[in-house]
Amino acid sequence: MTTVIKKSFYISLFILAILNSPFLAQNNVNNSDPENYVNPFIGTANHGHTFPGAVVPFGMVQLSPDNGTNGWDWCSGYNYSDTVIIGFSHTHLSGTGIGDLCDILFMPAIMSINSNADSSKLISLHSQISHADEYSKPGYYSVELKSFGIKAELTASKRAGFQKYSFPKSKNAVIVLNLGHSLNWDKTTNAFLKIIDNRTIVGYRMSTGWAADQRVYFAAKFSKPFSSYLLSINNKLKRYSNNGKGKLLEGIFKFSTNKNEIILVKTGISSASIKGAMENLNKEIPNWNFENIKNSAEESWRKELSKIKIETPNLSLKKIFYTALYHSMIEPSLFSDVNGEFKGADSLIHKASGYNQYTVFSLWDTFRAEHPLLTIIEQNRVNDFVNSMLAHYKETGLLPVWELEGNETNTMIGYHAVPVIADAILKGFHGFNISEAYKAMKKSAMQNNFGLPLYRRLGYVPADKENESVSKTLEYAFDDWCIAKVAKHLNKKEDYNLFIKRAGYFKNLFDTTTYFFRGKDSIGNWVSPFDPRFSNHRNDDYTEGDAWQWNWFAPQDVSGLIKLMGGKKHFIQKLDSLFNQSSVIEGTNASPDISGMIGQYAQGNEPSHHIAYLYNYAGEPWKTQSIVRKIMETLYTDSTDGLCGNDDCGQMSAWYVLSSIGFYPVNPVDGTYVIGSPMFNKVIIQVGNGKLFTVVANNVSDKNKFIQSAALNGKQLKRSYIYHKEILKGGKLIFNMGDIPNKNWGKNDKDLPPSMSSN
Repeated sequence: MTTVIKKSFYISLFILAILNSPFLAQNNVNNSDPENYVNPFIGTANHGHTFPGAVVPFGMVQLSPDNGTNGWDWCSGYNYSDTVIIGFSHTHLSGTGIGDLCDILFMPAIMSINSNADSSKLISLHSQISHADEYSKPGYYSVELKSFGIKAELTASKRAGFQKYSFPKSKNAVIVLNLGHSLNWDKTTNAFLKIIDNRTIVGYRMSTGWAADQRVYFAAKFSKPFSSYLLSINNKLKRYSNNGKGKLLEGIFKFSTNKNEIILVKTGISSASIKGAMENLNKEIPNWNFENIKNSAEESWRKELSKIKIETPNLSLKKIFYTALYHSMIEPSLFSDVNGEFKGADSLIHKASGYNQYTVFSLWDTFRAEHPLLTIIEQNRVNDFVNSMLAHYKETGLLPVWELEGNETNTMIGYHAVPVIADAILKGFHGFNISEAYKAMKKSAMQNNFGLPLYRRLGYVPADKENESVSKTLEYAFDDWCIAKVAKHLNKKEDYNLFIKRAGYFKNLFDTTTYFFRGKDSIGNWVSPFDPRFSNHRNDDYTEGDAWQWNWFAPQDVSGLIKLMGGKKHFIQKLDSLFNQSSVIEGTNASPDISGMIGQYAQGNEPSHHIAYLYNYAGEPWKTQSIVRKIMETLYTDSTDGLCGNDDCGQMSAWYVLSSIGFYPVNPVDGTYVIGSPMFNKVIIQVGNGKLFTVVANNVSDKNKFIQSAALNGKQLKRSYIYHKEILKGGKLIFNMGDIPNKNWGKNDKDLPPSMSSN
């Protein structure tokens, strides 16, 4: 009996702690402002790889806690499974599969340090935390550092971070700046710190890692003068030197504090210079009003998130949606200083004239849904994104593949700056040099790297010469289709004929005996043995997937793919099989990116993202409606593990934003959106020029997921897609929903989404 009572007592305490946790409290919102539904902790557990800290929309600074743990699930510096914090750094990646950044790390502490102290204390400096004492919302983060009794609060402007530390009474209060700190693939190559006066410090951190040549200059100011300081240079403490250089470099700044005394630290950063960092700081955080900057950050999120207003009685759906929208607005991130300067991919300092330079272009991921989403709700940034990619082209001779902090990482396959730029051109954006952009697109397609010479000569990438040969062939063909469309738009007939031919090269790897895309060697033999469930990560014919997942990537020519598979009936049977297969992946080195499984469909990785919508092309959109709902309802939640895979700089989230509204860009460059199953009663989208596009789903519910009929601006809509231009005109799209499929809606050939072979 005593044991039962004790057990019940501790369970009660646990439940009480959970009920009073800030994490839960911030979920119990009842406010029409969209930022109040955002929970930045969603995606921080398991493999989401997001971070919970302070950032403004597309901001240069991402001020967030670091756990100090190396590993894949700490790519953002933080994972919810951890209960240790080693400090707060100013740069973070959101949802990537490779770790980097975490620059300019500050940590407040209570510790006695003198010139004879063991500097290893600084290396192991950390604090225990409880998630019950952690809180986050857009533009703000706070946590109690239990080991020191210090409350830390963070907020940010575009180019500067603002920290607020509430100390206990102590003669040994310190704030440590660690410039040697590094995580995962990153390491410091050189750092510099200079004390200007007893309130001001400047310096830089140079590092190599995923970004081979990363430079972060900083200028920081303290609201209270520090009474003394020490420098630790390569693990040797120095008391009287006012500057230092080294790979392992820390500054220790000492204070005497009263109970609950607040010390503020504000820090500007720059990729170009200390001067630029100081200008960024002085321009954006000119005074010491933490609440003003916090409120300004919140207001900036309110403005951006309000571009889409949803109406639903389901609180959980609001949290999932607005957190997804939030995550889709973190990257690309601002890179140029207030004076326009930035570090280029050629390692020189450049100046953005007439535009803002951006960085972190995860193009293999984001060309699919995030960039199309931004052409609707962030039209004022699209030209800057393209100009940023063209700046990279001028600096290196090629468009970026995966650009990071002024570096080409060449991560992933394809040349997917091409679809982003092509989409901008074809949608009528003119704030960049279109002639130069077209030249750059062709240059990427005609380069002599990554198996492209063989692709051009053979009509496919041969498996005996290149890894990921199937995936490369399929994605090159799509990128070539994008160039063909722009060539046609610019009346370049010869180029059009060349690239539209290359757009069909995907057919050369389709095996009509197995009905799969398969690897083929340079003399035309199929690679054997063949198992469509086999994955060797990126060391076989497929990129982060298997043959089942890559069997559907021909978004430029779905009708051609249907013909390869023997017509609509066989195509649908094959598609049904994808979702009904065993989810077992064969192989001892299967890609960890294959996650979020429904059969062999993998929502956790980008190659699958368009697949559920392909039923529309075969005249059975009701099946799309069913499976899209299943994906949204089972693979996206409002918990810390609410993402089923890496968010990949917002692509995973952008998929949900668009799909939950009711449509998705299967071909992200053809100006159409394929209709799925809307989740909300009403969605109102600001589409620019004061216009609104409204999506209404009458009778929508968990059961009522099937479209019975539709109307666009008062006229019956029988086709299972809409045009981008129809959205931008404003108007109203109305769906009438029911619990039984209407198998006649969107069935006829004239109502199918457009495709290359059908045009």
